[in-house]
Amino acid sequence: MKRLLIVILTTLLYFSAFSESKQKPDYRFRRSFMPQINVGECYDITYHRLEWEIDPNQYYIKGCVTTYFKIVKPTDSIRFDLADELVVDSILYNNSKINFSHSNNILTLNFSNQFSVNQKDSVSIFYQGEPTESDGFGAFTQAYHNLVPIIWTLSEPYGARDWWPCKQSLTDKADSIDVFVTTPKENKVASNGILISEKIFGEKKITHWKHRHPIAAYLVAIAVTNYSCYSDYAILNDNDSVEILNFVYPENLETAMEQTPDIIPVIELYSKLFIPYPFKDEKYGQAQFGWGGGMEHQTISFIYNFSLNLMAHELAHQWFGDYITCGSWQEIWVNEGFARYCEGLVCENFTDNWLSWKTNKITNITSQSNGSVFVYDTTEIYQIFDTRLTYDKAAMVLHMLRWQLGDTVFFQAIKNYLTDSTLINNFAKTDDIKRHFETVADTNLSQFFNNWIYKQGYPIYNISWSQNEENIVSLNIKQTQSDPSVSFFELDLPISFSDSNNDTLLVLHNSKASQDYVFQLPFNVKKIIFDPDKNIITKTPDIININSSNLNKDIFISPNPVIDFLTIKSNATILLKQVSIYNINGREVKTFSNFSYSDSLQIDLSGLITGNYFVGIKTKKCFYVKRIFKK
Repeated sequence: MKRLLIVILTTLLYFSAFSESKQKPDYRFRRSFMPQINVGECYDITYHRLEWEIDPNQYYIKGCVTTYFKIVKPTDSIRFDLADELVVDSILYNNSKINFSHSNNILTLNFSNQFSVNQKDSVSIFYQGEPTESDGFGAFTQAYHNLVPIIWTLSEPYGARDWWPCKQSLTDKADSIDVFVTTPKENKVASNGILISEKIFGEKKITHWKHRHPIAAYLVAIAVTNYSCYSDYAILNDNDSVEILNFVYPENLETAMEQTPDIIPVIELYSKLFIPYPFKDEKYGQAQFGWGGGMEHQTISFIYNFSLNLMAHELAHQWFGDYITCGSWQEIWVNEGFARYCEGLVCENFTDNWLSWKTNKITNITSQSNGSVFVYDTTEIYQIFDTRLTYDKAAMVLHMLRWQLGDTVFFQAIKNYLTDSTLINNFAKTDDIKRHFETVADTNLSQFFNNWIYKQGYPIYNISWSQNEENIVSLNIKQTQSDPSVSFFELDLPISFSDSNNDTLLVLHNSKASQDYVFQLPFNVKKIIFDPDKNIITKTPDIININSSNLNKDIFISPNPVIDFLTIKSNATILLKQVSIYNINGREVKTFSNFSYSDSLQIDLSGLITGNYFVGIKTKKCFYVKRIFKK
């Protein structure tokens, strides 16, 4: 899901839309609408037959929801989520009316018999009313386009029960659904799955949609107005084609037909990078609606306009959010982080904006010092759908994983995730994603996920460096953290060194709060850029060049070449604090620090293999570098 902020300039009768997810306080849910209990603990849903009467001219719904279920715990009652504002006329079980109660947004069905485990059965709920005008995103909304009425639904996260009796949870998906909508004949209905029929009876039309994939309650949707419809087609990497069915306002038809084909290479890209479009046996649809953003209803995204960025985001949810759905709203990043990152992949593959895309995300993330990707408080919608954290930070955390692990590991792990038989058509949490990355990378990522998903903030770096007459570079990286929840972020850090004719990128592994690096470059460094390709979540660090032209004259080492013991002496005004030995690649191989400040010491290098090394000598104020040869 993606929220666009609409800025209306009334004097010019002009509007513009720019990307922002649903986080504004104006769209908060009242706490009274929060789910209070798990209504479906004793049964699994296998099928819904959804029959509704909708007239866009009237803010009203009337219908019958027939639900087939399988009992998992013995019970003589079952419960559905349903807003109190909707009136239940009757409930049929085995063609007979049964008793029920309806309060606190819970519909309880009472049976005369006891259900046993694995028993399969069904009930039909007849209801009607004016759905709740919630403080969320408008679960059931009536609006107008070009003076023509439209009704659409948008149930994420807690709104499904505002307009139909359901099991509103992130633990159970209906195996399949059929949707029948009766509406005035001039309207068309957009919904999930395949369009089976549109039959006219007098002044009414009944539209039948069939969907034969598991689906969460919040992803069931309808939109009803005088749509114009047309199809685009994409060729997937297995040579199958998929229909892209577009429902657009007639007044926007010409513009839409120019823009919607832009999604064709995107669905082909996702199918290549991940797995083929998971609902290719049915369709992918895009239906225009009036909410300022988009919503990834399964096989049919509702979108405000046909901008590439918005279409790419909602399409990505068909893999990340619909095919595999987040297992709790605390872990909504499993949906939104991937969809946001897919926007970036589109920039990387089809535009020149990849670097600026990453830069903008990092700037937004680091505009505040705290905040976790994991949502600890799901009672406020703006916290669930926080642009900075749920979307941008989660996306850049995925990109950092890609940077740290490499493209081959990264994309293979995602493919494995999307083909995991325990997750497909089901629900997933952070640990499921972590497990697949760890398996493919053959490494432990617990600290990475703890720091970047569950804890808060980001690293802040300060860099100082010098280069002596032998072009040996001494570089120190100090890390602090923007939030105290993390003690240290261990990462590989890319740093570019250049002069007018040379440009060298080094990747330095940062494993401690203050770390020294020594290496030799074949040129005199004039410029250093930290993370030139914007792969790390951090603010631009301070980089200080320390003039060291006379420093090495104050330190003396002997013998050089050395066989076993190396003696280090300084003049009387400089006291030695620590000595580190670096190999020719700049990796620290030995450290000597268990001695008091002294102007002379002897260190044992007999354990080193033959070759060139750098000796890094730290005093109370400075860092000196000498090159030696070990025999």
